[in-house]
Amino acid sequence: MAPPDFDRTNALFLDLDGTLLEIAPTPEAVVVPPNLPPLLMNLHGLLGGAVAIVTGRPMGVIDRLLAPFVSSAAGEHGVALRYDDGTIEEMPRGAAVPEGWREALKAAAERWPGVLVEPKPHGVAVHYRLVPERGNDVWRLVRALVPQDHPAFRLIPAREAVEIGSRAASKGYAVDRLMARAPFRGRRPIFVGDDFTDEAGMEAARQLGGEGLRVAEVFGGDPAAVRAWLARGAELLGGSVAPSAPPMGVSP
Repeated sequence: MAPPDFDRTNALFLDLDGTLLEIAPTPEAVVVPPNLPPLLMNLHGLLGGAVAIVTGRPMGVIDRLLAPFVSSAAGEHGVALRYDDGTIEEMPRGAAVPEGWREALKAAAERWPGVLVEPKPHGVAVHYRLVPERGNDVWRLVRALVPQDHPAFRLIPAREAVEIGSRAASKGYAVDRLMARAPFRGRRPIFVGDDFTDEAGMEAARQLGGEGLRVAEVFGGDPAAVRAWLARGAELLGGSVAPSAPPMGVSP
């Protein structure tokens, strides 16, 4: 399956780890290619601002990794949203993962060398990529903390990791919220992602007349191929349509 070309009627929603960036052994070890922030800045200008990063990473980490690029974004799977005008919409801190759960996870990680706990403002992720044999232990613990019918929190599976996150937020929720406002409103969304949490974003994009692209199926599982597709699209946009001529009915 070849990735589709995109044009000035589209909006891009891009996951981060595993989509724009190669998966690293630990969250802190991720490497950002030096040409990625300028590429995103170029696309942001060519698409009138209709580029959003939608990820499980917290908002502050998104900005640190992609600096100096800043855009609309959804952090922690939609728990925090930033709109094009800089407005932040965030679920209340009272809805964050209880401190007792965080302490239980930290204590377990101390007993299980190689298991890493990634604290987030609202949620918490547990990574066992360095010790995959601990996966069953991690899942038993998080299931004991968060039963399947918990009203406020859910377990979010990821690549050799699991996150405790808000049941009220998802990447689909983030796409819906961002698409309701300029500069996304009226465009055809394309969501690109690689993981379970991205499926809700892809489905929201399809429901809004756009597309959802899985990295494994469309890009051979290779974030470098995603970046090359974005670069090719930026080149085509820059050479075919004047930046001052956005499509009718789409906010610049």
